[in-house]
Amino acid sequence: MKSETIEYRDGDVTLRGAICYDETKSGKRPGVLVNPEAFGLGPHATKRAERLAQLGYVALAADPYGNGAVAKDLQEAMKLATPLFENPDKLRARAHSALKTLAAHPQVDASRLASIGFCMGGTFSLELARDGAALRGIVSFHGGLQTQRPAAAGGVKAKILVCTGNEDPFVPADQVKGFIEEMTKAGANWELITFGGTVHSFTNPDADSLKMPALKYNKTADERSWKAMTDFFSEVFA
Repeated sequence: MKSETIEYRDGDVTLRGAICYDETKSGKRPGVLVNPEAFGLGPHATKRAERLAQLGYVALAADPYGNGAVAKDLQEAMKLATPLFENPDKLRARAHSALKTLAAHPQVDASRLASIGFCMGGTFSLELARDGAALRGIVSFHGGLQTQRPAAAGGVKAKILVCTGNEDPFVPADQVKGFIEEMTKAGANWELITFGGTVHSFTNPDADSLKMPALKYNKTADERSWKAMTDFFSEVFA
């Protein structure tokens, strides 16, 4: 498996992602964009990209902030993320720049693309769907479901899978309800899986090190949600 840094741009911002694929295989294959948590492109997203490469995809772990910036703590992460969330155009442009880079890779079948994301990255993926990106599928793991620009009727091209924790304080029940209403009105093809006894960051084993009750790894939810994703990709890439 090959994993290397790939440089791309969003306007005047230089971004540095990680592209992963099995170099022993020939021919074009589906590409999966991996959008990281609010801390930036760290080991969690990179390892997920490597796992996707092992499944036979070309995966690009994206850089949300530029120059591969990684926040040292939650306060810095919020400082980096806030300008993107306050400007939907900027957030979507940042996500599209990574998707365009993935689609242009010589081993990627640009007609078979998907995007997954964790925490903030889940929101990035959903914003791509809301913006009508030509994606086969979107998977959000403990991502925020709110938006300043709801999907338009008939505007969502991607099938959507959302995996969320029932006790996630960052994605409360009213936000889940709003998402369901939004996607239903838009006529989107969507599915939502809720994991009981599960809070935020349930896919990241390093979440426990922050010692915050709202952030906790859940091995069962992690494994089940990943399995749900692989089954979902078997369908959308068929």
